[in-house]
Amino acid sequence: MSETEHFHSLDMPRRGVLKAAGLSVGAGLMAGLVTPAAAAEPSGDIWSAEYWANKGNVKLNLWRKRIGAPKAGAAALPVVFLVHGSSNSARSSYDLNVPGKGEYSFMNVLARSGYDVWTMDHDGYGYSGSSGNSSDIASGVEDLKAAMPLVTKETGQQKAHFYGTSSGGIRAAAFAQAQPESVGRLCLSAFTYKGNGAEEIERRRKNLDALRANPRRKRDAAMIRSIFSRDGYPQGYDPAVAEAIIAEEKKFGDTIPSGTYVDMAANLPIVDPKKILSPVLMLRGEFDGNSTNDDLLDFYRQLPNGERQFVILPKTAHAVGYGVNRHLLHYAVHNFLAAPEPVSA
Repeated sequence: MSETEHFHSLDMPRRGVLKAAGLSVGAGLMAGLVTPAAAAEPSGDIWSAEYWANKGNVKLNLWRKRIGAPKAGAAALPVVFLVHGSSNSARSSYDLNVPGKGEYSFMNVLARSGYDVWTMDHDGYGYSGSSGNSSDIASGVEDLKAAMPLVTKETGQQKAHFYGTSSGGIRAAAFAQAQPESVGRLCLSAFTYKGNGAEEIERRRKNLDALRANPRRKRDAAMIRSIFSRDGYPQGYDPAVAEAIIAEEKKFGDTIPSGTYVDMAANLPIVDPKKILSPVLMLRGEFDGNSTNDDLLDFYRQLPNGERQFVILPKTAHAVGYGVNRHLLHYAVHNFLAAPEPVSA
């Protein structure tokens, strides 16, 4: 059975699935969440398209996937926008092909679940142009502001659900704070709030002067491989994943913008949880050097929307979407996005 088939065949009682998976869950994950029946899910080939948005003089590259091409008069699909992190561009983050190793494209997984899935290379990453800035969190928010009118035009949807991983989670949350009317549900994976007590954040703080000295930092093959060993749980990944990322990213050179590293080393907290109005899913790997439970729970407790969940994914590290247990991430996100709206008393 493929990973995707496994993902869609989870028809045992949800409490039993999560218990068997070892998930630590917060308020609401067990209650009222209905996975769409397999028969109701779309069938057909995955269609993809490339788009461009303009942020001033900078051209930003967007990538879209869904089941079947859009058709005039057809019902719009719910939109999910995936926001990449500090070290890899959008497609190697969310549409990665690892030959012979199963499904590593989160875009494919979500498209097969009935979503219109978008992602974007931020300023200075991947196929996008560069303004020459360091592509910090504030720049990332402006990127998303530039992208959303295009997404709305193409999909007819005024809101999108957002998923961000690592600094992509900070970007997504900062955008939700700045433009709440554009955000449906918000999924924050491998998020960092203040970073206190986090080993990886402490390492970046020690290197802060060098990070500030240049708007770009070294991101070679060795650095990409280090993503999968730095949390002390390398067995959580297949080594082929790092090599597939390296093969994709080498076309963009061996440097990457440094702004999010500077922000995470010197400028946290960037997001005020009290200003996040959306329903929020917070996820973290059991082994994640970018945060601690205390740091994330501090953020979680301050969220004003009662529809919120906190999930710890077992036997995963920081880069949960690349892990051998990524199906646990897919399952938690799928059920959060598919949750019925609460009924007012």
